[in-house]
Amino acid sequence: MRLRLCTDRFNPLGSFAAPYSCWPVILTVYNLPSGMCMKPKFMFLSMVIPGPSSPGRNIDVCLHPLINELMQLWSSRALTYDISRKQNFVMRAALMWTINDFPAYVMVSSWSTHGKLACLYYMENNKAFTLTNEGEASFFYCHCRFLPSNHRYRKNRNNFFVGRVEKDVAPPHLSGEELLDVMSEYSDIVFGLQSGKQKFPGFGLTHNWVK
Repeated sequence: MRLRLCTDRFNPLGSFAAPYSCWPVILTVYNLPSGMCMKPKFMFLSMVIPGPSSPGRNIDVCLHPLINELMQLWSSRALTYDISRKQNFVMRAALMWTINDFPAYVMVSSWSTHGKLACLYYMENNKAFTLTNEGEASFFYCHCRFLPSNHRYRKNRNNFFVGRVEKDVAPPHLSGEELLDVMSEYSDIVFGLQSGKQKFPGFGLTHNWVK
C-alpha cells in the first residue's frame, strides 16, 4: 500500500470564533483509482491533535505511535483480509511523502523554512543571497543552473543575474539513505517541548535542522 500523510491546522469553532488550533492527521491510499483516493470515505483519519494552540515541537510526540505503526507495516508486515477475493494476504505499507503548507512543513520535516537555507530539497547547496537593503533572503535568479548546459538563458547577462553567465550545474538531490546519514550526525535529540529552543552547531550556515 502506498500512503500519503497530510496534516494542517483548522479551527473547529468556525472562522469567526476564538482562535483554536486543531490538527487532524490524515492518511490517503494511492493504490485506488484517482477518482476514489481523494474522496473522504477513502481517507483515514489516524489521529486528531487537539488545541487550543499549535503543537509545535510536540508534534513529534503525537506522531510517534503512528510512525511506529508505519514502520511495523513496512518491516514486519500485517495479515490482512481481502474482501474481493475472500482470503487473507500479507500487506506491506510505504509512506511515500507528506503534503503540507509551509508552517506545517517545518513541524513535520524538522527543517526551518526561513533564511537562505529554506529549501529542504537542496539545503545548503542552493544559491540564495541576502538583499542589500532589506536584509531578506532571495531566491531570484537561482533557477538558471537547472537549465540544460547549452540553454541560451545561461548566457543572458541582461535579463537575469546582471553581468553573470551561469556555469554551475544543478545541485545533487539527496536520497533517503544519504539524508538519514546526515541526520544521524545530530544524535543528542530531545523530542517535544522539553528540548527547548535547541540549536545544532552550524544552524543557518550549513544546515537548517531545528529538531
